[in-house]
Amino acid sequence: MTAALPSWPVLLSPLLLPLLALAGWALDRRFGEVGRWHPLVGFGTLAQRIEALFNPLTAVAEATGHELRGGRPLGILAWAVAVLPPVALAAWLCAQPWLGAVFHALCLYFALGQRSLAEHGARVADDLARGDLAAARTHVGWMVSRDTSNLDESGVAKAGVESLLENGNDAVFGALFWFLVLGGPGAVLFRLANTLDAMWGYRTPRFLRFGWAAARIDDLLNWVPARLTALTYALLGDRATALACWKTQAPAWDSPNAGPVMAAGAGSLGVQLGGAAIYHGVEEVRPPLGAGRTPDRRDLGRALVLIRRSAGLWLAAALLLGAVAVLTRVTLAALAGGAHA
Repeated sequence: MTAALPSWPVLLSPLLLPLLALAGWALDRRFGEVGRWHPLVGFGTLAQRIEALFNPLTAVAEATGHELRGGRPLGILAWAVAVLPPVALAAWLCAQPWLGAVFHALCLYFALGQRSLAEHGARVADDLARGDLAAARTHVGWMVSRDTSNLDESGVAKAGVESLLENGNDAVFGALFWFLVLGGPGAVLFRLANTLDAMWGYRTPRFLRFGWAAARIDDLLNWVPARLTALTYALLGDRATALACWKTQAPAWDSPNAGPVMAAGAGSLGVQLGGAAIYHGVEEVRPPLGAGRTPDRRDLGRALVLIRRSAGLWLAAALLLGAVAVLTRVTLAALAGGAHA
């Protein structure tokens, strides 16, 4: 009696998510962010309303400078209310027959921000190339939270390169990683968690307790992608310097994930990042990152090339691993069929 062989859809399934990842990435590369009605914009508005509902004493906290006790449980509940329903909706849409694959690709498309990142970085580089320092300060201020009003050309370039390297992980590789692990719902989960960290993950009286869950969950979801991003940056540049900077400099950085990414990225590019920066009127002296010269406008383009090549490597690796898995399944199925012939 001949054993039933697996169907071709089953045999080819390891290639499905890599191919859909390529489709979602291609959509972002072609169209960029949606001009109107972007889901993340709507989510940001929703998050503000949820915070107003679950963190009602924010004004008191900011006015008095005292921490709010009991804020952590409310922050956890608020995070769940904000994130879990959209993730559940994404999971339901992606599970639909036939159209599920389309929704997977669309989820990744909405979660990615590589083209937007490239447009922001290129705009600042163009400003500096024209000698328009005022415009460069304004446009790099759209990318970072530090005060950019008094930055010189080198300071603008440094701020831009730091933002590009860090957001390469947040806006590209984190979403790709969780998509390849969990499909569309994974990309949505990561992007929404990362957005809440950007909105609530501050160490101010208003958010120190309420935003604790948002910050810690983002750290957890980002831990593996950040280290894979750092490794990719190292492989595609000055590998020895990047790995040395990662090992020696990243532990001194406040963020457990931004440190490895930016240290490896700066070392890969051969530039020096970190140092003094002004946040909310207060100068902070941050640990050094990278090694080499001070960045200039050309390094904004070099950082974008590094991110683009890294994304290409991730997609190629995912497709290769998927093809190997398919080949292995086909071979094993053929051997099993021959044994039962």
